[in-house]
Amino acid sequence: MGGCTGSPRRLSDSEGEETDPAPRPPLQDSQGAHWKNAVGFWAVISCWSSGTGGAGLLGALSYLGLTQAGLSPQHTLLSMLGIPALLLASYFLLLTSPGPQDLRGEEDSDPSARQPLINNESSESKPGSGSPLSLQERWTVFKGLLHYIVPLVLVYFAEYFINQGLFELLFFRNTFLTHAQQYRWYQMLYQAGVFASRSSLRCCRIRHTWILALLQCLNLAFLLVDVWLSFLPSIYLVFLIIVYEGLLGGAAYVNTFHNIAVETSDEHREFAMATACISDTLGISLSGLLALPLHDFLCQLS
Repeated sequence: MGGCTGSPRRLSDSEGEETDPAPRPPLQDSQGAHWKNAVGFWAVISCWSSGTGGAGLLGALSYLGLTQAGLSPQHTLLSMLGIPALLLASYFLLLTSPGPQDLRGEEDSDPSARQPLINNESSESKPGSGSPLSLQERWTVFKGLLHYIVPLVLVYFAEYFINQGLFELLFFRNTFLTHAQQYRWYQMLYQAGVFASRSSLRCCRIRHTWILALLQCLNLAFLLVDVWLSFLPSIYLVFLIIVYEGLLGGAAYVNTFHNIAVETSDEHREFAMATACISDTLGISLSGLLALPLHDFLCQLS
């Protein structure tokens, strides 16, 4: 990788002038910039995914804790209305809006305040790299993403099919928890699994995300059979399965975006990441569409 940094300028013995060395291979230069940007995106994706998982866990844990402490669900929800007000206050009171820039004092200002979070050297070196992608280019990028989009759609379809259609039907009478309390514990344990796996990118990376989709679909089939036949003897087995469900979903999410960030080129990465964001939404929407009538059907059978 030494060729990526370039060699120092040297003096010519005959003329005593500085001459540039041989030009660097452009492929090596572009690869160095690409991997530098990919490492930056890895850090962003890891922290961002962990933050979204932590938000889900904090919400589910707060609701579970307040209801377990004796508050009714209505009063618990009303007590949480202060959080949106807090976000609104932080936006207007804590954040500072950028004022008009003084071009005369630009040299004296702190240059770090204007630096981007991720240095994109390759985009600066390529003329016209900031131009929007053509329709043909977008279609080509989208087709290349299908082997990541389809597994993520399947993971979220199976995951939220369980959450929306089966959680309420996984009811055990041989426990001290009421029906409503069991549902809240299911949601909290699911979010705990999601948070753990979304925070695992630093120590565990999965290249073939279709394996996670297959395992999540098997998880759905197993729990669906249990709702039909009620063969699981203890709620604690369901607790473990739900944590496992969250681990699969969170791992599929963070590894999909990490793989896309690493494998796509710099000029296609933003579009590729934005396109992949439809995967979880599509999977959740499809699961809700099918889980609601199936839930009603299973309730009629019972």
